[in-house]
Amino acid sequence: MDAKGFAKVSDVLRTYHPRAEILLEEVPAPQKLAAFAYAFSADVSNGLLGDDEDEIASGRFVLLHEPGGQDTWEGEFRCVTYVRADVDVVMQEDPLLPEVGWNWLLESLSLAGCKFVAASGTVTRVASASFGKLSPKSDEAEIEIRASWTPMIKTPEDIRSHIEGWCTLLAELSGLAPIPDGVSAINPKVNSNNRDRH
Repeated sequence: MDAKGFAKVSDVLRTYHPRAEILLEEVPAPQKLAAFAYAFSADVSNGLLGDDEDEIASGRFVLLHEPGGQDTWEGEFRCVTYVRADVDVVMQEDPLLPEVGWNWLLESLSLAGCKFVAASGTVTRVASASFGKLSPKSDEAEIEIRASWTPMIKTPEDIRSHIEGWCTLLAELSGLAPIPDGVSAINPKVNSNNRDRH
């Protein structure tokens, strides 16, 4: 796939509209990992308005393309992601949390109909306690997932299921309620953001 073809794949990502609580924003892509790259960040809010709105998760998604592929990829494309989300302190203490987090990733991709190979990554539990002047602040706990996989892409539209699955993972980690079947999420912030890019 040449630069023109990769631009078409990038356009599918650029015009994808997630649920209202997830805000996607195009960011500079790493330049030395592959011949072509596209990246965006994600911020997930609790869905409330005004002062009650709070960020509960964030992430980064990078799509790499190397004509001819790379040895470890088993293909010409590679999705590279990082996701972090707040979790309950009790959940953070669960020794099975890393395994559960990894299964959430694989299930989110599979449920979106993604075809992929060579998935790999790490799941980290992060806990922090505050002391001194920060001691009134409550203890915090997070889960971090760093992962990559090779999407099977034959047409530009094939990448859509991968970003959909990734956004499902963000929603799952954030504890957002599922969107009922047949209901479409409208996100005015994302729509206007996409228009600003063109």
